[in-house]
Amino acid sequence: MSTKRCYYETLEVERTADDSVLKSSFRKLAMKFHPDRNPGDDTSEVKFKEINEAYEVLKDKDKRAAYDRFGHAAFEQGGGGAGFGAGFASSFSDIFEDLFGMAGQRGRGGRERGADLRYNMEITLEEAFGGKTAQIEIPVSVTCSGIGAKAGTKPKTCSTCGGAGRVRQSQGFFTLERTCHGCQGRGQMIEDACPSCAGQGRVTRERTLSVNIPQGVEDGTRIRLAGEGEAGVRGGPPGDLYIFLSLAQHQFFQRDGADLHCRVPISMVTAALGGEFEVPTIDKAKAKVKVPAGTQSNRRFRIASKGMPVLRSRQTGDMYVQVVVETPQNLTKKQQELLAEFEKLSSGNTQPEAEGFFAKVKDFFGNRAN
Repeated sequence: MSTKRCYYETLEVERTADDSVLKSSFRKLAMKFHPDRNPGDDTSEVKFKEINEAYEVLKDKDKRAAYDRFGHAAFEQGGGGAGFGAGFASSFSDIFEDLFGMAGQRGRGGRERGADLRYNMEITLEEAFGGKTAQIEIPVSVTCSGIGAKAGTKPKTCSTCGGAGRVRQSQGFFTLERTCHGCQGRGQMIEDACPSCAGQGRVTRERTLSVNIPQGVEDGTRIRLAGEGEAGVRGGPPGDLYIFLSLAQHQFFQRDGADLHCRVPISMVTAALGGEFEVPTIDKAKAKVKVPAGTQSNRRFRIASKGMPVLRSRQTGDMYVQVVVETPQNLTKKQQELLAEFEKLSSGNTQPEAEGFFAKVKDFFGNRAN
């Protein structure tokens, strides 16, 4: 009778565990008991071997079915042992990537995806309001021959890895798989490179693209053009092109989300007596703003639905007009005399805020004197 520990117990999972649970538990335990993390610990080395043996069986559908029916006896008497065999490196490939930083180095058979490209585009606020279709020219890599070899020749299988793109290296009692340094994981070597692309299978060309800019885009909006990036190496899929939008500074408006703001200077007389003025709007129209008598500086007036459209929505922002009362400058003698006369006739009724403030100042100093 076998004295081996149950494989499910070894991996600390239930018998009903699916493949993802098995793999997750295997990775966790293998990382925990890996000999490199437990130098000189014989117990960890034994557990590490047991974990590998259990996973070699349970990850295989047929082996797992046989184990569930016959237990360890299914692999005795030459029945296909589950120890450190040829599948060891593949079983632990994910673990090795975590331990030794090998992630992302698997061979691709020579077909590598092209890089993504970035294009910075500046547009005006009016263009962001109405949307536009822009034509851009960008230098991109496009497919040449697709394989990188000179016309009439073909790539040859890498003699170092035999076309696998990876080589095995024994280190102690286990084996590591690494990207082949001879072909850089492609599995093929080009002896006679294409003179146009130097063996890359792609060349640089100027390309004209049409970019649709929707209404309401904001500063920093990113537009993705799938498959319009750099061509892949040796026939690999292309990358994507990302258009990053920036809005040029406007001479009149400042944007805040979907709302627009502008500052309008008005005269002291208009602020005191009231009046009205017209302002331009982003849709190339005009809006009338009525200023009531006694308007103070920095007061805001709202003009509904005269802001920016909201991206991919039917909503529209508002426009806000902030008035700034301008102090008269370069006065003539007559103007100075009139203002001086006005000042004499002024009272707390005409300047309530100033009157209230200086009354508080007087009380403050009076209290200090007392």
